Amino acid sequence: MSRPRWLPLESNPELMTKYVTRLGVKPSWQFVDVYGLDPELVNMVPRPVCAVLLLFPVTDTYEAFKQEEEDRIKQQPQDLSPDVYFIKQTISNACGTIGLLHAMGNNQKYLEFDPNSFLKKFFESTFKMTPGERAAFLEKDETICVMHESSAQEGQTELPGIDEKVNLHFIALVNVGGQLYELDGRKAFPIVHGKTSEDTFLEDALGVCKTFMDRDPEEVLFTIVALSKNSM
Repeated sequence: MSRPRWLPLESNPELMTKYVTRLGVKPSWQFVDVYGLDPELVNMVPRPVCAVLLLFPVTDTYEAFKQEEEDRIKQQPQDLSPDVYFIKQTISNACGTIGLLHAMGNNQKYLEFDPNSFLKKFFESTFKMTPGERAAFLEKDETICVMHESSAQEGQTELPGIDEKVNLHFIALVNVGGQLYELDGRKAFPIVHGKTSEDTFLEDALGVCKTFMDRDPEEVLFTIVALSKNSM
């Protein structure tokens, strides 16, 4: 049986904020662009930041690294917090929504939800599930599917056909219990990148983003979006 396919979501902070607002998250936090890794550009990002989303090109170099990383971690398992909310990606082109779910699911203590928030109900329903069970639950979730498709169609770039292969992929970086986690639904498990804190999280997360860029120095299609406290 073929995997379900969605239209790819654009790396557009305004669109992402609108998307999660429709799902019942109050706009006390918002997605913003990170325009570069130079200190003056990083300092333009409103603080605090509780999640970072990276969109990057999936290359042969990256795929080889991904397999080596998985093999290494299986030999030397990580110490993962049980508080990490992780969901596998079983829907093609759904990485944008998976990234948003990772960003939101691991920062519920900061977020404000509407009384009938669909997203809050989703997290409550899937809280005790395994990452694979959460993926199966998402496949059957018509509301998020419809919202994803609507948001994808509102993007500013021309959409590829639904069956067209897309070589760009979203991951989320979050702070759970003072540890920096990389959450990628295509990977077998979360990746621990060491200690972090609320004060250093943005710089620590951007350091991980830089390793992705350094791994494929010829590629330019990297974009970074941060989930920042709305000071308005």
